[in-house]
Amino acid sequence: MPPTMATERYAEGDQVDAAYLHIDQLTKDFGGYKAVNNVSLEIAKGEIFALLGSSGCGKSTLLRMLAGFETPTSGRIVLAGQDLAGLPPYQRPMNMMFQSYALFPHLTVWENIAFGLKRDGLPKDQVADRVEAMLKLVQLGKFAKRKPHQLSGGQQQRVALARSLAKQPQLLLLDEPLGALDKKLREQTQIELVNIIEQVGVTCVMVTHDQEEAMTMASRLAIMSEGRFLQVGAPHEVYETPATRFVADFIGNVNLMDGTLDVDETDHCIIGCADCKHYVGHGITGSTHMPVTVALRPEKIHLSRNRPADEYNTAHGRIKELSYFGSFTVYHVELSSGLRLKVSSANVMRHRDDEYTWGDEVWAHWSRSAHVVLTS
Repeated sequence: MPPTMATERYAEGDQVDAAYLHIDQLTKDFGGYKAVNNVSLEIAKGEIFALLGSSGCGKSTLLRMLAGFETPTSGRIVLAGQDLAGLPPYQRPMNMMFQSYALFPHLTVWENIAFGLKRDGLPKDQVADRVEAMLKLVQLGKFAKRKPHQLSGGQQQRVALARSLAKQPQLLLLDEPLGALDKKLREQTQIELVNIIEQVGVTCVMVTHDQEEAMTMASRLAIMSEGRFLQVGAPHEVYETPATRFVADFIGNVNLMDGTLDVDETDHCIIGCADCKHYVGHGITGSTHMPVTVALRPEKIHLSRNRPADEYNTAHGRIKELSYFGSFTVYHVELSSGLRLKVSSANVMRHRDDEYTWGDEVWAHWSRSAHVVLTS
């Protein structure tokens, strides 16, 4: 699951602006259980940042503290130089969009977008101008008089976004913003949502458990577990160079092979595993014979019927399972130790003369830069 859109916006080496949102040693303790445990983070102005993790990792609690719905046990939240401590949600210069959209069913699209502006006491002409601008932004002008139940899920989502942006917040908080949509519509709406947010230029923090959603939409993301950040970085950085075994296993599909460090030089290292020897094109400054884990993504492995010439980065096995996904096929190759290696192969041709199938003996092989060595 390599990153796409976010990588194009923030290529490696790009400079990130000075921090706009500061989260400093933030902790939330619920009767001895730290839902958020001493996390610190800086987010640039105009950035789309994703909090990614499994249920119960603390990402929603962190978002609720940003919004003011939860009070931190300790730590600070500073937005554009303003300390938000003690400010109730309605006084914070931000808006939150929920998974359910929370649209008023008895109001039209126009009235839903105008609701918060009217509550703030804006003059009628300013309300009208702002609503019309938001309708144009989300391309829903012809649906202005419809009620929410007369709209599709994607259209309701855009109404909720327009309502959130109408008050021109300094920070936009998204809680599982596309969770209510089906897969195909969700993929289409991801691009629309990012384009709208970037056009407005608002800083955005989103919470999601969907890896593809985070990697497609976010310029940077944080992997959370047990209230802590395990890794923060651009999607391609987290995917290609995971910092820990947990991160490697959480993001996308991966093969994890346990072994020992046999050789460690400045320009390479050799790791012995049960089924093969890995030659890695860099050193890791470890100690000989220390236990390590090799992380190898399925799409970086190649299959052949003949044994490759290189003695390293090669394993022999038999295909036990295969799954056809249209654009690619995943093979489960059982090695001599019993470990099953997942191999993803792109289906670049409609027909192949020599298709691999169940029971075939194959050689799996990969390059010297394909894997990542994990020590934790």
